Amino acid sequence: MGKPTGFLEVDRKTSAKRDVSERVNDYQEIELLNSSEETEKQASRCMDCGTPFCHSGCPLGNIIPEFNDAVYEQNWKYAYEILSSTNNFPEFTGRICPAPCESACVLGINKPPVTIELIEKSIIEKAYSEGWVVPFVPAKRTGKKIAVIGSGPAGLAAAAQLNKVGHSVTVFERADRIGGLLRYGIPDFKLDKSVVDRRVAVMEKEGIEFKTNTNIGVNYKVSKLTSEFDAILIATGSTTPRLISTKGSDAIGIYPAMEFLSQQNKRNAQIGLEVNHKGEAYANKNILATGKHVVVIGGGDTGSDCVGTSNRHKAASITQIEVMPKPPVDRAENTPWPNWPNMLRTSTSHEEGANRLWSISLQEFITNDKNELIALKIGDITYDMSNGKMEQKVENIREIPCDLALVAAGFLHTDHGNLFEELTEAGISSDERGNIVANGNYQSAQEKIFAAGDARRGQSLVVWAISEGREAARNIDQFLMGKTSLEGKSVSSFDIFK
Repeated sequence: MGKPTGFLEVDRKTSAKRDVSERVNDYQEIELLNSSEETEKQASRCMDCGTPFCHSGCPLGNIIPEFNDAVYEQNWKYAYEILSSTNNFPEFTGRICPAPCESACVLGINKPPVTIELIEKSIIEKAYSEGWVVPFVPAKRTGKKIAVIGSGPAGLAAAAQLNKVGHSVTVFERADRIGGLLRYGIPDFKLDKSVVDRRVAVMEKEGIEFKTNTNIGVNYKVSKLTSEFDAILIATGSTTPRLISTKGSDAIGIYPAMEFLSQQNKRNAQIGLEVNHKGEAYANKNILATGKHVVVIGGGDTGSDCVGTSNRHKAASITQIEVMPKPPVDRAENTPWPNWPNMLRTSTSHEEGANRLWSISLQEFITNDKNELIALKIGDITYDMSNGKMEQKVENIREIPCDLALVAAGFLHTDHGNLFEELTEAGISSDERGNIVANGNYQSAQEKIFAAGDARRGQSLVVWAISEGREAARNIDQFLMGKTSLEGKSVSSFDIFK
């Protein structure tokens, strides 16, 4: 413990943000780094708990108290070594992770928790600036070849781990650039794509081969992969959007949120919209919020990203509707520490302006005679207990203007296209939610084929995808070599009590 009284003397200070009036005019990252001196002060707030519950909150099992202590002691290189031992991509999680570790921080019981995410980001950025992030090229190769399908966080993490132990790894990506969700799902104002390119460049120097514009199941058959590679990992993410079948849902002006977001990332990268990340449905359809009354359907992170992007498009108005009730400002009693809290969250996008409505039932998409969307019919969800049981009712039904509706209602399962069909023909099954079935070792019914990330577990967090990729890599190495030296996830302190 670097400073026993740090948590008493230093107040929590998160990263500075660019002013709203400036940032809504561009797509540069919003959050800025604190100075090294300020970060060291924040690290001093860590109490080095005897039972560090932050471990239970982190799917990667990051060794948080130790890297906090190293930062406080100004031993930044050692902090980087500790952090990178459990997390392949701190530059991603330090920007876009919701930080469940902070929700489990012991200090958070009665004071603001330690700024773990900011410290993590500060460590990796310091490491890059000091030249500590260098390619790790294995001294010798095993002769084993592994194909990774999908270049999102799960696929990249698995590739990095498998390359580390000497396997030859090829990552196949159907889009035109590497990154998956990181590339075409996260807005640039949260994760600048130079950050992704920087990491991919390191991985290429380590010997990992990347093949873009390669759609497995379409222009490269699974049967060919199984004959050419010793193991295959499916890490294709959960990309099938949950759509809304309410009356009028075939109107012109209703789009899945991810199509709207990915298009803007392509504009920023000066990539033609005909290069669609799925390839068909919305290519060449220029989805813009400029001058429109935008309604974002769904209150999660993807919905928030739509709000921020619509603000930058200069929408006429932005409304975000959510079917669930408005969460409490502070942690709800039904999600006590150290659980992930049910509470109101205001993102940087919400700070820029949006009308947020909770407990809303979408009744109808209203159109004109050209089937163009012009309004939404919505109502307030209420509950009646007069008959002795809770009955849901919809009251105050009204119309709100809308000529662009962005559906951010989550994702159902991995893409059920050609790849999925070929896997099914090969005897690999899917669960009741449509995800690929794999056992506790991430292995499918076909022993050479493994699955990890959202394709296996369903829609989840980037930090969970990295964790899944690492664990899958460990099991693939065990399968190929009969043993493995790859690190498994640390046992969390909270797990001990389960």
